[in-house]
Amino acid sequence: MSDPTFAAIPRHVAIIMDGNGRWAESRGLPRIRGHEEGVHAVRSVTRACRRLGVKALTLYSFSTENWRRPSAEVEGLMALLVRYLNEERDEILGNGIRLTASGELDRLPLSVRAALKLMMKLSARHDDMTLNLALSYGSRQEIIRAVQAVAREVKRGKLKPDAIGEADLERHLYTAGLPDPDLVIRSSGEMRLSNFLLWQVAYAELFVTDVLWPDFRDEHLFEAIHAFGRRERRFGKTGAQMRKEASS
Repeated sequence: MSDPTFAAIPRHVAIIMDGNGRWAESRGLPRIRGHEEGVHAVRSVTRACRRLGVKALTLYSFSTENWRRPSAEVEGLMALLVRYLNEERDEILGNGIRLTASGELDRLPLSVRAALKLMMKLSARHDDMTLNLALSYGSRQEIIRAVQAVAREVKRGKLKPDAIGEADLERHLYTAGLPDPDLVIRSSGEMRLSNFLLWQVAYAELFVTDVLWPDFRDEHLFEAIHAFGRRERRFGKTGAQMRKEASS
């Protein structure tokens, strides 16, 4: 079956993959089983985005706050991540996907860092789509890190305080080189951003579904992209201005 047609395809889709634990608990299963099932959703969505021509897909895989979870769950998640990177290698490379990662990667176990480093090296020249994994990621921490980097440039005399602009901060963000997300999807019905890409999603369209992440598949992604295509993105301008620019 072919994919549906859309009024617009977002360049960058960012997804808060929520509901793995609840999916498992509702079935009387260990929470890690929900995360394992969530990998199937990751595979489905990555394939669909690649087919549709989405240029970047960022997946909120593990937050800085997630380090507070029980150690057994964290260890299980790290082992699952290594398994995912190894098992999906041919899939990622065969589809021209470049793998990147955003976050405090030095906090990850050595096994995860090694698997990430290998995949990023092998896929570095691919440009059909970027799959960006937000790992050990927190947006407030990312912004603080970027501000500190800009402050060091000011201290060295490379930049004047009054000359600091958005681009100066953005080149120090983890997502430097990626377009800002056009569409943010959150599964499981929660209505919050959870410290995810706070700078980058300033003008992103938001779509929330009650579907828990392990059950998320192509049709749910398509629903979000259809909703995205029906919205008028004005970026602070009036609708009349945007329509005039589109027609000129």
